[in-house]
This record gives sequence, C-alpha cells and structure tokens, in this order.
Amino acid sequence: MKKSLFKSQCPAPKFDFDIITLAHGSGGKLTNQLLETGVLDLLKNDILDKHHDGAFLELDGKIAFSTDSFVISPIEFPGGDIGELAVNGTVNDVAMCGAIPQYLSLSFIIEEGLPISKFWDIIVSIKYAAEKSGVKIVTGDTKVVDKGKGDQIFINTTGIGKLHSKAQIDMNRIKAGDKIIVSNSIATHGIAILSVREGLQFETQIESDTTNLNHLTNELLDKFGDKIHLFRDPTRGGVAATLNEIATEIDKGIVLQDEKIPVLSQVKAACEILGLDPLYTANEGVFMSFVDSKIADEVVQILQQYPESKHASIIGEVYDEPKGKVLITNPMGGKRVVHMPIGEQLPRIC
Repeated sequence: MKKSLFKSQCPAPKFDFDIITLAHGSGGKLTNQLLETGVLDLLKNDILDKHHDGAFLELDGKIAFSTDSFVISPIEFPGGDIGELAVNGTVNDVAMCGAIPQYLSLSFIIEEGLPISKFWDIIVSIKYAAEKSGVKIVTGDTKVVDKGKGDQIFINTTGIGKLHSKAQIDMNRIKAGDKIIVSNSIATHGIAILSVREGLQFETQIESDTTNLNHLTNELLDKFGDKIHLFRDPTRGGVAATLNEIATEIDKGIVLQDEKIPVLSQVKAACEILGLDPLYTANEGVFMSFVDSKIADEVVQILQQYPESKHASIIGEVYDEPKGKVLITNPMGGKRVVHMPIGEQLPRIC
C-alpha cells in the first residue's frame, strides 16, 4: 500500500491537548492519555496489548540483536520522517546480520512543545514502516524534556530477529575474487536531507531512499545461502567509510570501478554543485553485499526486479593487494585511493 493511502486510513484521534508538555512524561494521567488514546491503539498487537513493562517473546535458535538512536534534523524530509527512518534503520541493521527482523522496541525523547499533530504523523509513519517490514513493536518508553533541551523528538529502536537458517554472514568469509554489489543508487538520502536544510531547489525533488531491506536480503539468502559472505548498509560515512572499515578488518584490497557506481543524475549534479563526493554521502535504503563471483550476476538480476533496488550493480572486487586499502579506477585506467573520511560530511543524518 502506498504511504499516502495508508496515512489517510489513520486519522488522528481527538486529543484534549495540542502540544506535548512535561506532564506527558510524568507517568501520570496525561502520559496514559497520550499512550492509550494514540500510540498503543495505533500500534496494537498481541504482545504490546499486554501492557507489561517489557515483552515476552518466543525465540529459538541464534538471534541477531541491534539498537540505534535517531536524531535526524529536520525530523520530516522528502521521502520520509524520523519515525519511518527509525524503524527502517534498525530493521536493516538486523537484516545485515543475516537475520529475519521480528520485534522492535520503541522509545521517545520528546521536547516540550512538540505539536501533537506532528507526533501523530510520526507514529503513523512508524506503523507504516513496521507493517511494511513485517515487524511487531512490542515495548517502549516515553520521556519529555524541557523546551530547549532537545530538538523536537529523538527516537531509539532496538530490534531482534532470528538468524536465517542459511546465513553465514561473517567478514572473515570474504576472499579475493569476491564481487561487491550495491543494491541501488547511492548518496540520495544525504542529498535529500541537505537540500531541505539549505533550502536548495532542483528541477526534480530529491527524496530520501529510506526503506526496509529485509525482504531483499531474505530472498538472497533463501536462494544463495553461504555464497553471500557479507551484508552491510553504508549509512553515515557512505560507501567510502564502510568499505574502508571492511578492507582494514580483512586486510585485503578493494578495487572499485567508478563507472559502475550508480548515482542518480540529479544527485550527481547536486554533489558537484555542493562539492560533495557521493562515495562519502549517507544512504538509508541501500546495502552492499560481498558475494562469491559465480553468483554475482544473478544476484544483480534478482535485485533489479524490485523498485527499491532497480539500479543494483557490481561495483568492485576484492583482491589480496593492496592490503587494507580501497582504490577506485576510472575508464581511462587511472586509480586513486578512497580514504576513510576524517569527519562527518553531514551531521545528524539519521
């Protein structure tokens, strides 16, 4: 279901207040009204409905567990908002472990004065993203801080999922000859956020790529199993930071082909105007996979069948040399080193 249609089916309940106040974090009557009138009813499921301080989960076998906090500014941006981002971000972190995300916790730190209408929109986005990714929100917490002590709203999500039966995701399994695949065009999220912050306008609006990736990773594991050696999502620091971390850890060389790296034309143009390198710009709906060379073409063909990965491409290969380095080649045969970023190109990106 399209997000706009989904949101139209989730009208806001009648609240007795227009903004969040400190009393909403007190644990008293207003807290209960906020949760009972809105959050718990919208997000209801058989586990959350028990209203315990925690959740009773049925899990067997090996699980993946991940937590993340989201402080993005602005909290609403083209293509999404902080609520959708929080669910997708943690779902994707669990999926990158080779697991099937099942449960999320959800905690808010809200600044006094946040309009209740904006809070409701965020909750609806959370519900949309949770249903789309197939996870249940089973426990959470709400705190309110004084005006000026936060920035509208921060969200923490923790995710748990059962490891896929065929997954053997481990950096140590990467070997020379492995192909590196990126699932879609890069740098879109970072440029979407920057365009809002700086009031930039382009001929075509650039929207964040935030989405859940677990159905894609699950399908690849179903088909290829242990021939998938690693998944990783290049969020903060982008592709450059992620690949440098991996190259250092495995003590092997990574060589990229510049012309194979997918970047939307409007994103590439924006990067040139702003003096940014797409390799260092954040993503929120893209993952990279290191796979056995024999399956690389088929992996790309499968990914390209889906809208959220239609620009999937083999962008590079692993070599024994130069150890711990990432290089990029251009069509003329030139090479340059892709260094680890020293600082944050764009802070508060997620």
